[in-house]
Amino acid sequence: MEFASKGYFLLLLLLIPYILWYFLYSKKSEPALRMADTNPYRYAPKSWRVRLIHLPMFLRCITFILLVFILARPQTHNSWNNRQVEGINIMLAMDVSTSMLAEDLKPNRIEAAKNVAAEFIAGRPNDNIGLTIFAGESFTQCPMTTDHTSLLTLLKDARTDMAATGMIEDGTAVGMGLANAVSRLKDVKGKSKVIILLTDGSNNRGDISPMTAAEMAKSYGIRVYTIGVGTNKVAPYPMMVAGGIQYVNMPVDIDIQTLKEIAATTEGNFYRATNTAQLKSIYKDIDKLEKTKMSVKHYAKRYEAYQPFAMAVVFILLLEILLRITWFRRIP
Repeated sequence: MEFASKGYFLLLLLLIPYILWYFLYSKKSEPALRMADTNPYRYAPKSWRVRLIHLPMFLRCITFILLVFILARPQTHNSWNNRQVEGINIMLAMDVSTSMLAEDLKPNRIEAAKNVAAEFIAGRPNDNIGLTIFAGESFTQCPMTTDHTSLLTLLKDARTDMAATGMIEDGTAVGMGLANAVSRLKDVKGKSKVIILLTDGSNNRGDISPMTAAEMAKSYGIRVYTIGVGTNKVAPYPMMVAGGIQYVNMPVDIDIQTLKEIAATTEGNFYRATNTAQLKSIYKDIDKLEKTKMSVKHYAKRYEAYQPFAMAVVFILLLEILLRITWFRRIP
């Protein structure tokens, strides 16, 4: 435990004059009873009340010390923990274009993809996993991390309305999404480096072609597993109209040939998912990937740790007041 404001410990010096005052001068204010001879009481046994007569003062001192500890802001330690685990480095590259709202997978493509990806992440606790999302543009939603709680939160926040509301350009920039994932994996230590690329369309945006990005992945020893998600013909797509939502049949346009070539170039595999069950089966197949040893550094952030001291202050203060007005009560 560390203290952020150690200067407050100087307040403990105030206990010295208080204790001196208590033992040297407070007795002068106590009531006295004149007696002709005190010798008969010299060997009289002392009661517990007499033995513990200074307990309230001791409790007040303890309360003051704990208050000083609270003012000094006790904190837990920052800590780093290095350990060796069996796992691989994985970047998820997920399409979040508006076409992912099609409901040929339930409840729709994007939610089905996120749910299955979340199960996949939960089943690989030792893997170093990151998330790239793309539509007409691409950016890193979550860098490589073993903190899967944060990763799952950021995965949940990935939505198609980022393209629908203009936060990013709509469209399908497969090459940009793959290149972004490669840039995150290329300098990561470890033999096993994998990208899982999921899309429901064909590349129609971006400055980098899918095959150029595939060659980049190959040069860094990164395998790419591609997933084409959607039915084989048309899919129901929700459109906002004046009266609410109207469904239209949208043709499924997946560039299967390019996805196969990306996988073949990088020694990965191509998968086709026309329903949620197939998508789960694909992730289970990818889950069999060979694992390798890698070093994981875990960081624990410091937190304020005053709560135990505050509870102790309340308890001891109430105890001192209770004893002072009951068992140690004095009647002048």
